[in-house]
Amino acid sequence: MATSSCSSCTWISRVIDFEFDSRRSTKLKQVLIRTSNCRSLRRSFTVRNVSSSEPKSTLEDPIIEEGISSALSSFAPDAASIASSIKYHAEFTPLFSPEKFELPKAYFATAQSVRDALIINWNETYEYYEKINVKQAYYLSMEFLQGRALLNAIGNLELTGAYADSLKKLGYSLENVARQEPDAALGNGGLGRLASCFLDSLATLNYPAWGYGLRYKFGLFKQIITKDGQEEVAEDWLEMGNPWEIVRNDVSYSVKFYGKVLTGSDGKRHWIGGGDINVVAYDVPIPGYKTKTTINLRLWSTKVPSGDFDLSAFNAGEHTRACEAQANAEKICYILYPGDESVEGKILRLKQQYTLCSASLQDIIARFERRSGKNIKWEEFPEKVAVQMNDTHPTLCIPELMRILIDLKGLSWKEAWNITQSLQHLALASIVLMVVKPKDMFMCHYLLICSVVSILFPSHLVGLSGASIREPYCMRTVAYTNHTVLPEALEKWSWELMQKLLPRHVEIIEQIDEELVSTIISEYGTADPDLLVRKLNEMRILENFDPPASIADLLVKPEENLAEDIDEEFDLSEKEVESTNEEDLSEKVVESSNEDDEPKETELQTENSISSEEDESKGKDIQTTEQVSSAPAPKPPKMVRMANLSVVGGHAVNGVAEIHSEIVKEQVFNEFYKLWPNKFQNKTNGVTPRRWIEFCNPDLSRIITKWTGTEDWVLNMEKLAELRKFTDNEELQAQWRAAKRSNKIKVVSLIKEKTGYSVSPDAMFDIQVKRIHEYKRQLLNILGIVYRYKKMKETTAKERKTSFVPRVCIFGGKAFATYLQAKRIVKFITDVGATINHDPDIGDLLKVVFVPDYNVSVAELLIPASELSQHISTAGMEASGTSNMKFAMNGCILIGTLDGANVEIREEVGEDNFFLFGAQAHEIAGLRKERAEGKFVPDPRFEEVKEFVRSGIFGPYNYDELMGSLEGNKGFGRADYFLVGKDFPSYIECQEKVDEAYRDQKRWTKMSIMNTAGSYKFSSDRTIHEYAKDIWNIHPVELP
Repeated sequence: MATSSCSSCTWISRVIDFEFDSRRSTKLKQVLIRTSNCRSLRRSFTVRNVSSSEPKSTLEDPIIEEGISSALSSFAPDAASIASSIKYHAEFTPLFSPEKFELPKAYFATAQSVRDALIINWNETYEYYEKINVKQAYYLSMEFLQGRALLNAIGNLELTGAYADSLKKLGYSLENVARQEPDAALGNGGLGRLASCFLDSLATLNYPAWGYGLRYKFGLFKQIITKDGQEEVAEDWLEMGNPWEIVRNDVSYSVKFYGKVLTGSDGKRHWIGGGDINVVAYDVPIPGYKTKTTINLRLWSTKVPSGDFDLSAFNAGEHTRACEAQANAEKICYILYPGDESVEGKILRLKQQYTLCSASLQDIIARFERRSGKNIKWEEFPEKVAVQMNDTHPTLCIPELMRILIDLKGLSWKEAWNITQSLQHLALASIVLMVVKPKDMFMCHYLLICSVVSILFPSHLVGLSGASIREPYCMRTVAYTNHTVLPEALEKWSWELMQKLLPRHVEIIEQIDEELVSTIISEYGTADPDLLVRKLNEMRILENFDPPASIADLLVKPEENLAEDIDEEFDLSEKEVESTNEEDLSEKVVESSNEDDEPKETELQTENSISSEEDESKGKDIQTTEQVSSAPAPKPPKMVRMANLSVVGGHAVNGVAEIHSEIVKEQVFNEFYKLWPNKFQNKTNGVTPRRWIEFCNPDLSRIITKWTGTEDWVLNMEKLAELRKFTDNEELQAQWRAAKRSNKIKVVSLIKEKTGYSVSPDAMFDIQVKRIHEYKRQLLNILGIVYRYKKMKETTAKERKTSFVPRVCIFGGKAFATYLQAKRIVKFITDVGATINHDPDIGDLLKVVFVPDYNVSVAELLIPASELSQHISTAGMEASGTSNMKFAMNGCILIGTLDGANVEIREEVGEDNFFLFGAQAHEIAGLRKERAEGKFVPDPRFEEVKEFVRSGIFGPYNYDELMGSLEGNKGFGRADYFLVGKDFPSYIECQEKVDEAYRDQKRWTKMSIMNTAGSYKFSSDRTIHEYAKDIWNIHPVELP
């Protein structure tokens, strides 16, 4: 144990020499450290277990600045110098009292020591980018689910061994020190984890890029599991500080809300009044693997100036009013995805999104201006800046960019739109056609004329009916990644709310919408008004708006059709009437069956079962169409469709898996795809192999290196395919099983610590860890376990041991705080576990465990230990998924449907190494229709399981609502929208095949190896290369 006493010291800065690889440098590099020269009082700092033979560092005086700045990640300090650095930070960068040197203090001192090395690389990276004025990508995301940073940072710096040795000298293990770090509470699911993997790959591949997000004080929530199910409390990750972040007090911007827009004497629009908040940057270094490149994650925190504190009100005892401005600003960055059932919640969410967009764009533009110097050429902005919107949350980037360019930088609408608009590809297309199709000279000339006319007269865009390339409306700076597969789940905002909060942006959005309407008319003409109206209704950014006055006359029909149209107007379906029954429900921000966003209790319903929020809360029966059709339909609220704005404003739109991208083109944005087919792309997700194999599974990493003959697989994942040559090798199989068992033993300890349950490492570890959501079908999994348990209870003890493979079924994931059905599922899982785990007849044959507060650090233990992983979403509803990729990389065999990235994983690892079941995406609509028509006949085994649950075997909780959601043919919260009953027979039969395969351990191990060998496609390095080449047009920049 280290001890320290207080003293007063003066400082002498000195330089330690480290010897470098002669291939990289011919001279000694110097690293600045500090030593203390104590005069009046003596300071002692003693550490237990420090070797007396510790090598002495050679000191040089004076400090030579030259060389210090170039002392980058190429130096390899020994354990003694690292220990000295840790001791220095423990003593002179204190966050704790000096009397003790306990684990929390050891962690902070170690992290600060690592940060020193990162800052050197970090600064040089951006000094070089500034110097060469390189084009840079900016990744905007509401989430960055980073996990712990310490082990990842020292791993990327190749200093893991050195830090382990140095901490050993100080009396601690690296593993125990690393456990002191809380997970950064900046995300929830795959959306945030994907963003963090992308930053790792961007740095590793030397791409110039930054990430932008918000610095959430309390995260989403910390999950606690009690006898009543899930409970939520605020995250405390920042309570003791964050050693990785650096506040940039000089990087601050003003963000405005409310106010009004007036036309000034100069004829320009001016956004005035309202209230401003300040945003301040907190920077987090992101190191690349085996490279100097260290990029930046900039997080925004919100506050107001001290002058906004009402001192008079405070002294008068009106303390709440005195702090009101500060509280309103700070709460923007309190939690991720605040509940939006109330108007206040909706306003807060919209403020969060705009704060991210405005602060980030102001920062990006300031950097562009600084790098441009005195000669700023705004037309070059898209040649220096690429902005990627991770889902629709950052969509306000589009009108905000236009606002800044027009209102603050003095550009005209035409100039600003030309900066964001890319029409040059039309001219390029004509040139290409001249080369490949010289006979089509008319079309070549036509395209050239269209490009010239569109640039000169952007408000009179020319339709390109029949052309093979027709994208007259394409932003050059911003691109959009879609993570949502259901049209009804795309994000929308109330126009009225947005008009109040962001009046200038609404004006800009309305003008973009009008331009879009003109484009649609020029493309499809006015000969068929019905067709035109359908196109406008589906494609416009503004929903439930009258057509612009400029085209209203074009849509007037002949008089003889008016009566018929009036009848049709009132012949509304049940869905149309009930979905507009409550304005508050219509205004809800509906955000998901999005693989990565937060769920909602009311977000997904059957086509014939949408009811109002009020009816659901009161338990009223669904009204029939006949009962309400006689009353006039309420006027639907005006909405702003953020996804449509993203598609119109982005120069590229990509899905995140092959099947998802096809659904995006053929269903979600089909009309846009018909208009601009070249805008749509696929970029299958990926995960970083550094964190998700090398660092979290070192035993497997060593095996891979040995059998592939190289460590290069960490950067070139294609080398994993070499393992296919050795799948039957008994030595490899023995090593593979030993590594898996070692990881399982770690999880046994985790489960005991987190839940109190004891499980056997000899059982199969069957894991499903992801956000709790009905479409991800944790309910199908637990009902399958209930069926298994029931069958066990119906057999003798001897028959059980021969008929069933022992399993530990592990669940993890958070249910959104207001998503009641998801919380019922969590409660059900824990009740089933409590019953089974205490049943003496079952013992170690079956255990059910729900690991609370699932996060990245827990995943880093569970995934290497997994043997079977469940990815069983309703086909066509998961955009991609990324956990399936992590499991496959770690030699876990998947059971799943043909959904999201499962399709591609199965192709790569081989059909024989993936357990497939369930209906396919193209069948889903028909199956739901069959259910609505009363033609579905449930399997007797499914009925048997539901009856078993209702018998009370799992406790007194009433599960009628949960089981009722699987019954009936229509109605809110009923009719088994996610097809649990339909897929149940196929699922349990597939599970029997899993048992059969697991009994043959040689076969199972071969399947496991094939999963790792076939997972190389799913590296985020591959994904980032594709984004850089196809969307961002950026290139790697290696530091000199």
